[in-house]
Amino acid sequence: MADRKLVTDAPLKAFLADDELVQRDHPEIRAFTAERIAGCDEIEAARRVFHFIRDDVAHSWDVQSKRVTRSASDVLLYREGICYAKSHLAAAMLRSVGIPSGICYQRLTLFDDDSGGYAVHALNTVWFEGLRRWIRFDARGNKPGINAQFSIDEELLAFSVRSQYDELDYLRNHATPHPRIVSTLMNNEDALLMYRERLPATLE
Repeated sequence: MADRKLVTDAPLKAFLADDELVQRDHPEIRAFTAERIAGCDEIEAARRVFHFIRDDVAHSWDVQSKRVTRSASDVLLYREGICYAKSHLAAAMLRSVGIPSGICYQRLTLFDDDSGGYAVHALNTVWFEGLRRWIRFDARGNKPGINAQFSIDEELLAFSVRSQYDELDYLRNHATPHPRIVSTLMNNEDALLMYRERLPATLE
């Protein structure tokens, strides 16, 4: 996706900041990225972060885990989380090596059509200084029917938005997790119940 389609209100330095959930400065995250991606160019670093989050951090629903992970360090420790938490870790890892990263959201149907309502889904943005543009990637985790890939040329996301079902791409690039997402994670203790019944249907 060309960056002209993304609305980015915050200055670039905001996408390098540390916060309660996107813990760029957490010692475990810094140690991990120092070992795995230090010295890589920006594209290779982002590629490695994407593949680690996608392939080595389980999606809570896919493994039927009740544990709710929220912060980047929790996700790294337990190697699991829903898309919200996984996006926090991806952003934290990239920021820890000086690569700006943010979070975007989509509104998607819960099932193949709109009969079951909607849920908000999270994915990441990354700024490539050499390309002078943002790209998005989705490290939710692949399974039958989902085949997200890392690409700087085209978006190969986990989900394509279908306008016929009133799905939405929220093309706003967030430097911090959206308050509704933070509230959802903080106010739930059972990830499976949260995923089935308590995800926000919209960001409005």
